[in-house]
Amino acid sequence: MEAAFFDLDKTVIARASMAAFGRRFYRGGLISRSTVGRALASQFVFLHLGASEQKLARIREQVGWDQREVARIVREALDEVVEPIIYAEALELIEQHQAAGRRTYIVSASPEEIVQPLAEYLGVDGAIASRAVVDLDGRYTGEMAFYAYGPFKAEAIRDLALFEGIDLDGSYAYSDSYTDVPMLEAVGHPAVVNPDRVLARLAREREWETLQFVRPVRLRDRVPVP
Repeated sequence: MEAAFFDLDKTVIARASMAAFGRRFYRGGLISRSTVGRALASQFVFLHLGASEQKLARIREQVGWDQREVARIVREALDEVVEPIIYAEALELIEQHQAAGRRTYIVSASPEEIVQPLAEYLGVDGAIASRAVVDLDGRYTGEMAFYAYGPFKAEAIRDLALFEGIDLDGSYAYSDSYTDVPMLEAVGHPAVVNPDRVLARLAREREWETLQFVRPVRLRDRVPVP
């Protein structure tokens, strides 16, 4: 069995997923208007879920968000926030892999409360995402159980492949970021999508396929919205 692994931000959707939900988190009372206004929503959301101990020290007062509330806000906002910014080319590619009998996965450093609903929304088989530690009341402690970033993405892909019996040599991976080189190297068919400058240079050196996704499309225009 083969699979295709897709980075999320700027690969499947045209914006950073956490930033896209910033205004919704503000409406839900989780972040302030000034945070949204300074375009720091994504930073605060991710740090709040525990990106690093040093950075968290600056915003300890943020710890205590309710995990269920974050998940509720994300699921309610999918139609409004995410649907208009999905790349048509990414949807077509996901569908091609599915038609070829490959499993499809979203792999993102964003929190699972954002990534898992998006994966279900897109109709893929599963997701790999960062997981925060929550206390017995379901509130974030500011620590990370798993950070799906850089080499840790590749480790999670290899673990999944071992568990599911996936042939990584025959599998595919897509990303826009140089930090995802370990993920791209984990499969036999890596491809870069809208790559940053460093990744674009590496792709040329290694003769990896380079794709340009430019057409955000409303999912409802292509398939029935869940």
